[in-house]
Amino acid sequence: MLHAAPLVERDKSVQTAPIVPLNEIALTGIFEISKILTAPTRLETTLANVVNLLQSFLQMRHGVVTLLADDGIPDLAVGAGWSEGSDERYRGRLPQRAVDQIVATAMPLVAENIAVHPAFGAAELELLGASEATRVTFIGVPIRIDAKVVGTLTIDRIWDERSLFRLDSDVRLLTMVANLVGQTVKLHRVVAQDRERLMHESYRLQKELSEFKPSRDRRKVQVEGIIGDSPALRGLLEKIAIVAKSNSTVLLRGESGTGKELIAKAIHELSPRAKRPFIKINCAALPESVLESELFGHEKGAFTGALNSRKGRFELADKGTLFLDEIGEISASFQAKLLRVLQEQEFERVGGNQTIKVDVRVIAATNRNLEEAVARNEFRADLYYRISVVPMIVPPLRDRRSDIPLLASEFLKNFNAENGRELSFGAHALEVLMNCGFPGNVRELENCVQRTATLAPGREIVRNDFACSHGQCLSAILWNTGSDVPPRSLPIVPLSTLRPTAPMEPSATVPPSAPAESAGLSSSDASGLADRDRVVEAMEKSGWVQAKAARLLGLTPRQIGYALKKHGIEVKRL
Repeated sequence: MLHAAPLVERDKSVQTAPIVPLNEIALTGIFEISKILTAPTRLETTLANVVNLLQSFLQMRHGVVTLLADDGIPDLAVGAGWSEGSDERYRGRLPQRAVDQIVATAMPLVAENIAVHPAFGAAELELLGASEATRVTFIGVPIRIDAKVVGTLTIDRIWDERSLFRLDSDVRLLTMVANLVGQTVKLHRVVAQDRERLMHESYRLQKELSEFKPSRDRRKVQVEGIIGDSPALRGLLEKIAIVAKSNSTVLLRGESGTGKELIAKAIHELSPRAKRPFIKINCAALPESVLESELFGHEKGAFTGALNSRKGRFELADKGTLFLDEIGEISASFQAKLLRVLQEQEFERVGGNQTIKVDVRVIAATNRNLEEAVARNEFRADLYYRISVVPMIVPPLRDRRSDIPLLASEFLKNFNAENGRELSFGAHALEVLMNCGFPGNVRELENCVQRTATLAPGREIVRNDFACSHGQCLSAILWNTGSDVPPRSLPIVPLSTLRPTAPMEPSATVPPSAPAESAGLSSSDASGLADRDRVVEAMEKSGWVQAKAARLLGLTPRQIGYALKKHGIEVKRL
């Protein structure tokens, strides 16, 4: 007699993991990929991170993103774990006939078994490791910018007779990812073209400034509020007269208290926009939420206390000039918002959805070393190139000491007018000022004159009236570094280092005491040699492939070609 097998009851205490719907997995993957694509990282790194994430929720063995050059030849190939110089490894995983078909037809290519698909020959089967015992599946989709195919996204996987492949849904998912990648590539190329244009414009203006030679009979440039006749100041004013004629963005570099706001106003008043508004704002003085409202304006009810609509500084400066002081202090999130306005000249008010178009010339100022900030990822490189079209250095007071008597006399004149006094400087009073370091520059000189004038007992300011004559100068105590002149708070980047052949890098700067000068080279000559050496080194590392060398230097292929021609570097054929 046959006995029925006893029924085995499932242990109710054992809980099985919930099954996540496929559409929810795909949606989560698209969301995570969108975050990767919007991160401010290098394009190759971004695409490699996308492939790496695809592996976590899609059944695949290898994945490769390849982008094409203008001539249709693969220019870039990345995959999970990409590193500099590994393009060939990922390019070697591409079945070229299949990729060519995707590009030519602009349609996805799906091969459930590549061994029986006409797009895969013996070489492709060997490349992907297919055999009678190993069945390989391949999916490839085009990457488009508008209607043009600019690359492919391909994956391959091994069928193990247990996995359930959903080819249709996988193709749809990869197509969505490829569309997002296409938009990201488009944005990167637009930014690269914009940067190239800005650098060429900057190079043209810098060349015009470097070739400028003032004539003796040339009328001196006079700007209201700027006092002095030193060679450093005269040279700056003559350059201002040239820069003011264009609409290029200007970045004023210099220490605190050197008068960057006066220089910005001078550029505006000498420009064709002189009759239009000159609007200024200190970016470091306001928190991010308030700064956004101040620059872009807000709509009624946008936040608590917004009782009425209000125009921002960009709207108020329309057809005129906007001066952004201390731009190096804005947060990373606000840098992205500001970049869009500077590039497109359009924005929306806080709480509004209407796009407002403006025509504003921007002059920015900072006392920070932005090159170091970019290297530390504290300041966006794309925003740096946008604002640094024409960098101008405002000289510190110690480099224009001959202006100290003129400035001091003007400050004392203003003090007398405001306080109804008739003070003057004694014979040795100006000698005291000429021997001071003034690390706070013109602002500190003005404070010194007003403080001394306020406490002066007689009608003439003499040596004994100055606090430093009694060892009571608080500024001297604050800035005491063991030398008469304190070190510069900002390592100044020479204007000659901004060239269209390479982005500005901290390593490319030439400090005043660089060995190149001791060898008899000017700073511009030394930086030129450094540029040539970097180009040669990059070409050697990349096997004399210009596209690879361009990526090493952060340039476009056109820029590396310009650099090779400019420095007379002969391309070796290996």
